[in-house]
Amino acid sequence: MASSTHSSGQGGRVSPAGAAGRHRCIALVGPFGSGKTSLLEAILARTGAVARQGSVGDGNTVGDASPEARNHAMSVEMNLAEVEYLGDTYSFIDCPGSVEFLGDMEGALDGVDLAVIVAEDDERKVPALQLILKSLEARAIPRVLFLNKIDKSTRALRDVLPMLQPASEVPFVLRQIPIWENGRATGFIDLALERAHVYHEREASTRIDMSDQDRAREHEARFSMLETLADHDDALMEALLDDIAPESDVVFADLVSELRQGLICPVFFGSAEHGNGVGRLLKALRHETPEASVTRARLEAAGGGAVQVLKTLHTLHGGKLSIARIFGDPVADGDSLLRADGSAVKVSGLFSVFGQQASKRVTAEAGDLVGLGKLEGVATGEALRQTFSEAPASGCKVSMPPVLAVAVSANQRKDEVRLSAALAKLVEEDPSLEVEQNQTTGQTILRGQGEMHLRVARERLAGKYGLDLHVAPPEVPYAESIRARTTVRGRHKKQSGGHGQFGDAVLEISPLPRGEGVHFSDRITGGVVPKQYIPSVRDGVLEALQCGPLGFPVVDVAACLTDGSYHSVDSSDQAFKMAGILAIREGLPECKPVLLEPIRKVSVFCPSDATARINAIVSARRGQILGFDARPGWNGWDEVLALMPESELGDLIVELRSATAGVAIFTSVFDHMAELTGKPAEAALKRAGKQAA
Repeated sequence: MASSTHSSGQGGRVSPAGAAGRHRCIALVGPFGSGKTSLLEAILARTGAVARQGSVGDGNTVGDASPEARNHAMSVEMNLAEVEYLGDTYSFIDCPGSVEFLGDMEGALDGVDLAVIVAEDDERKVPALQLILKSLEARAIPRVLFLNKIDKSTRALRDVLPMLQPASEVPFVLRQIPIWENGRATGFIDLALERAHVYHEREASTRIDMSDQDRAREHEARFSMLETLADHDDALMEALLDDIAPESDVVFADLVSELRQGLICPVFFGSAEHGNGVGRLLKALRHETPEASVTRARLEAAGGGAVQVLKTLHTLHGGKLSIARIFGDPVADGDSLLRADGSAVKVSGLFSVFGQQASKRVTAEAGDLVGLGKLEGVATGEALRQTFSEAPASGCKVSMPPVLAVAVSANQRKDEVRLSAALAKLVEEDPSLEVEQNQTTGQTILRGQGEMHLRVARERLAGKYGLDLHVAPPEVPYAESIRARTTVRGRHKKQSGGHGQFGDAVLEISPLPRGEGVHFSDRITGGVVPKQYIPSVRDGVLEALQCGPLGFPVVDVAACLTDGSYHSVDSSDQAFKMAGILAIREGLPECKPVLLEPIRKVSVFCPSDATARINAIVSARRGQILGFDARPGWNGWDEVLALMPESELGDLIVELRSATAGVAIFTSVFDHMAELTGKPAEAALKRAGKQAA
């Protein structure tokens, strides 16, 4: 449904990118609460895709329609909508803005032609804006900034843009300036077209004459825009130096070229809630968004293919659905696509997706964003081929290190298998989640990007899959070792009629340097313990070391079999295994057992103005600061390095984000085990329900 109500166009001028019938894919990105879903709703209303513009507050928008999004009044996953505008098709992907749900944005960016960054006049959100811009810059995605909530801004744009600029590696370039009336933005002046328009509530703007005062402001702002463009156009620079007004076609050509090359980020503004500024934004997207073929060339350099999978969904009734962008030949139901390893997957159903609704379609052309049914084994980020003649494509996997974990289990034993299957589907839908079966603690660990991220995951397990869950903090994988050595005899003797059981083993037990593990050896001479029974003693030793006197696995211990005896009739493998077990159990308490805790090497990434607070938080959690430095490639960010006990990392991210307006992240890797004594050891043993030796 093409819109015919706009009066703020470009005089019918159509660039190659605006040729009729093309399909564009555009991501709406920006910090949490900036108004992305409202902008999508305004676009849908303006293009006639919906009869009436919905409101996030009223809970009646096309986006954020899942139970979890409605429950928390925030985007928790990408939302798709397709519209027709002036004969072209546009697929918009409304991406979550919270740092905890950026995994969905990361997947979506692998298939878009351009991103609209939705921001507002809020200095607190600049670090979050920088996080998002870094993802766009790393992929060389062309981008424009839509400064939303202009009706609520209290500052002039000349003050707002310098505040936002540190988030971007390329300059923000104003394409419009507001018309002010009694301190309120009532319209805009287009700096490229040199035309003024007045806003109308949720309707197209209309052209008006500029006042002398506004014309003077327009000349000044336009010259500033042209100066920035001239930094990459020598001919334009000469024209400006000679005070020659450039032709409109030259200005538009530079705007398009420099946008697509990622040299500038044009800035538009408006109010999504009131539908202001939407028409001018759509016009710019129509003329300046690169074609799908340009996007495919960019993606192929990063491992992309003819079909790029951006998102995986598991529907209750339709099964698996892969949201994919088509870059190659048309795709139809029943077609086979090729994975990187050469195996084929069959498309079982082809769908258009609009919010929470999926409708069947016959075919998908190059540029289309569609749902492909039941591509078994195909993951988010995977790139598929259509023929063997195409080079194999690796795709772009979503990789976000988790920062928070919970242990989950089914309250009813009969649900354990269902829980395992549901978790697998959950991770397939959201690769920024991780599931681990911890062999040491026996717990199922669900890891994610923060409190809300894990809460939404649990709500989906309960609501979508009907699972009654028990949730607890993960157990810390403590271990224990010894400080002293001893020699002990383990004798297993049992007579119960017929053949008895007899095994006798003398072990030297001694500590090893930290990180050495468990060593078993023997110094048997004279056959006092027959060779065939020595492996059984070793098996008994290893089994007994699984749980020491403090109740944890024992590490960094050497056990040497030095002596023993046997019975020609009653000795057996099992008897000598029991002798090894008894020797360890009797000997370890004499060796001054000590509790060990895992220490991890942590890197915290944060805005520089929060570094002092981060250092204090880490130190308060028994962390050892190793140092900090500027984060490479990140203006105004630091990286803090520290060694921290794993037990202190449980809710660390909550405190870090509280100190950094919600943007800090950290990574950690195991470094070593360290002795834990005193009150911290007593507390750890108490939490684990153990008793100190």
